[in-house]
Amino acid sequence: MLAPERSEQTLKYLELLSEKFPNQQSVFTEIINLQAILNLPKGTEHFMSDLHGEYEAFLHILNNCSGVIREHVDEDFGDTLTDREKADLCTLIYYPREKIALVRRARQDSPSWYKRMLDQLITVARRLSSRYTRSKVRKAIPHDFAYIIDELLHTHPDENNYRVRYHERIIDSILETDSTEDFIYSLAELIKVLAVDHIHLVGDIFDRGGGAAKILDRLLRCVHQRTDIQWGNHDLLWMGAAAGQPACIVTVLRNNLRYNNYEILENDYGISLRELVSFAERTYKAGDSITPLVKAINVMLFKLEGQIIARHPEFDMEDRLLLDKIDLDAGTVTIDGTSYPLITTDFPTLDLDHPYELSEGERRIMDKLVYEFTHTDHLHSHIDYLYRHGSMYLVRNGNLLFHGCIPMNADGTFASMNCEGTWRAGRDYMDFCDAIARRAWRDHDQEALDWMWYLWVGYKSPASGRIVKTFERSYIADEATWEEPMDPYFEVTKEIPACDAILREFGLAPGTGHIVNGHTPVKTIKGESPIRADGRLLVIDGGFCQAYHPKTGIAGYTLISSSRGMRLKAHEAFKSVDEALTRNADIQSETTRFDVPKRRLMVSDTDTGEDIRNQINDLRQLLEAYRSGIIPEHESA
Repeated sequence: MLAPERSEQTLKYLELLSEKFPNQQSVFTEIINLQAILNLPKGTEHFMSDLHGEYEAFLHILNNCSGVIREHVDEDFGDTLTDREKADLCTLIYYPREKIALVRRARQDSPSWYKRMLDQLITVARRLSSRYTRSKVRKAIPHDFAYIIDELLHTHPDENNYRVRYHERIIDSILETDSTEDFIYSLAELIKVLAVDHIHLVGDIFDRGGGAAKILDRLLRCVHQRTDIQWGNHDLLWMGAAAGQPACIVTVLRNNLRYNNYEILENDYGISLRELVSFAERTYKAGDSITPLVKAINVMLFKLEGQIIARHPEFDMEDRLLLDKIDLDAGTVTIDGTSYPLITTDFPTLDLDHPYELSEGERRIMDKLVYEFTHTDHLHSHIDYLYRHGSMYLVRNGNLLFHGCIPMNADGTFASMNCEGTWRAGRDYMDFCDAIARRAWRDHDQEALDWMWYLWVGYKSPASGRIVKTFERSYIADEATWEEPMDPYFEVTKEIPACDAILREFGLAPGTGHIVNGHTPVKTIKGESPIRADGRLLVIDGGFCQAYHPKTGIAGYTLISSSRGMRLKAHEAFKSVDEALTRNADIQSETTRFDVPKRRLMVSDTDTGEDIRNQINDLRQLLEAYRSGIIPEHESA
């Protein structure tokens, strides 16, 4: 029955629900359907982090689902196919167009080859589709062949093998009508969609590699897979730049010049650097270890950062104000009472009386850059995607996902931050950071925009968590000044108590939940493990970025969570798509299984299961309202 104190509100809700389920029969049907879904296996979740613009490696990991597809091929075909045949099938699934073109050039594209591939693809797709409702599978099937694929996926032997003969006739018709290649493309795409139900990207899509725009273009096409993103510091930097924050814009330029990624700025996003380059060459000297262009960007950056720090004493970053500590005559800079030689004294736009003011030429350059970053449609479509699908953190299925850290003190308590006059810590602080990032994109007010810069680089930023020494690394040869102190989070979470405190802060049960981070590359080559604090913390930044490979010894970690438990994948470096095609050179991965459940996990064990149980409860209330006459029944539309 409806509780009296809530009856009016509940009745309005049930009347709205009755528009979708107008009578008892429709309610019965939906309850039965939802109860059945609860008993399907839990969908596979795929976790990736710190892609850093490495498009080809990302695409291959996305295509092979961190080895999930090969696992299914092994299960489906066992010893009936050789390892080479299974590798050929996997490569066809990953890159169907390219693989078929290769087979055609080798003159191996016989009707028997096409028929064999179709049969094998249907076998894999049928197995994967059995984990979902027919309705969900139909939505994932490419439109052009929806009816035919649906029929083939649900063909099973009967007493007279009518269905089998029907299946064979469909295959023959596909071969006869020259639609085989398009059909293979559709099946390969369906298999990849069904292999992974949900993709989690735990931050840092941008910078270092040059393919971030291609990664986001690809994600925009992932319409049948649920995807979420936990913003990393590099993502927040680009989000701030696209919103028009000048220091973020200059930092984006600096990062991409440092890694020679002009193409993402000019070719992908149409941001011209010509005026900046011309200004730098007119203003700065050539011949130093620092190019005129980098000199110009550095000085503009330190001036803009100084302005932010002056506006925000709560950021506690006065130690980063170093332009006013320069002695050009002596060629030194004084830090904490110690003078260090500068590697250049070429600072023609630096006014030591007003060291953090832009020169007239610098202001003109910045105005143009702000306009370009805030008026490029391609970039804005990508940033819109990050906001729609992203957040500072996510709690899902017993896991807490965030990119960097929860700022903490050395004793394992949560560190507080002054957030527009209110001190916040833990989850409350993370919620503030999420809200201020959205405000920067929505309102473009200076306070919120300045916070975007802080989230990129601040010591108490949950996306950064370190003191960044950009000035020292740019202008001082003494590497002792380059050390960047890290938030205590990165040490205290190696032990169980701090991890348990974080899990409790976000409503998760210690001992059963997991924290999933990226941000800090795991130096596997030095014996570091991505599994910490007895499995409570999982660090999956193993170094997608090629620049990190010598330090990490591998090319990235990914995480898989399925109905059979969790497993970490440690990946070797991806060579190229060409290697994958010509030699079936899949990314080789070492698997570490952990948190293996005593029984197979079902949808009922997930957050989706909880949502479904709430829907069933609402439907039962609607059913009671129909039976008692509170709401009249109607015929189905």
